[in-house]
Amino acid sequence: MKTQLLDANKPEDIAAAGEILRGGGLVAIPTETVYGLAANALDGRSVEKIFLAKGRPQDNPLIVHISAFEEMAPLVKEIPEAAKHLAAAYWPGPLTMISEKSDIVPPQVSAGLDTVAVRFPSHPAAQAVIRAAGIPLAAPSANLSGKPSPTTAAHVLEDMDGKIEAVLDGGPCAVGVESTVITLAADPPRLLRPGGITLDQLRAVLGEVQVDPAVMNPLAAGEKASSPGMKYKHYSPKANVVIVDAPFEKYRDYVNAHNAPGTAALCYTGEDAALDVPAVCYGGESDYAAQARELFDALRRLDDDLGARTVYARCPEPKDVGLAVYNRLIRAAGFEVIHLG
Repeated sequence: MKTQLLDANKPEDIAAAGEILRGGGLVAIPTETVYGLAANALDGRSVEKIFLAKGRPQDNPLIVHISAFEEMAPLVKEIPEAAKHLAAAYWPGPLTMISEKSDIVPPQVSAGLDTVAVRFPSHPAAQAVIRAAGIPLAAPSANLSGKPSPTTAAHVLEDMDGKIEAVLDGGPCAVGVESTVITLAADPPRLLRPGGITLDQLRAVLGEVQVDPAVMNPLAAGEKASSPGMKYKHYSPKANVVIVDAPFEKYRDYVNAHNAPGTAALCYTGEDAALDVPAVCYGGESDYAAQARELFDALRRLDDDLGARTVYARCPEPKDVGLAVYNRLIRAAGFEVIHLG
């Protein structure tokens, strides 16, 4: 298969993407979070192609993307009042809401669950493609399963060239980590995956919102994943990532004492000069938005630029958008953390 590279700034390329999707093909599209690998969400056979292209486990549910709030209604049995309030505050944007699904959503999308995850992205190209296709789009991140999510079209092509019909280049993603996922099928609502909409922002609208234990910890044995990004080791470069939870001085000393060939560091901006190993920076220590925006590109650079075998990573502070960064990095590390205090 030859993968076309389309331009999100060209109306004819938006139309071409819509035609491919209507015909049952796959198109990687830009969103404000990461690039998504899109297919017709109402056609189970098209959705199955996503799992094949990504090598994605079949029990990992997908998110359905829409281009207007009204398009949520056919996908769910009813729109909860909480969804209306959250949509008024944060849609379009990096927020996914889970509620009980309608019969038109095929089981391939929901991984056999009785719920569906729905998002209204804010990226104008994503909205334009959904409108051009005339259908809701199922779209997980457009990478090989387990690898760092793509935030540029070049990242997508690294993983998907020859596997999908087209990539729509809309430039780098503004948020850089996948959307916040909240389930409204639970009482009280529960945060399943942190993202660009923070826990405090959710609570400002809904009041009580619980945090699922899987946000900070591995999914319990035998527990089904009710959201993408919960069950498996995710977002990981080829290198073995180890998080070092320590103040910078202790982190520096630890890394400099463990500087065998093939060792690299993932640190905050400006810290690399004090380290005796090659390093990639991913935002300032207290700039959580920059950390989120730069994390996945930094993880890919550890492979592509440094060929690292072992990476010692600065531990993100799990608050605000930093909770999303922590959630992604702890999974990239397979929950391997060294606590130095």
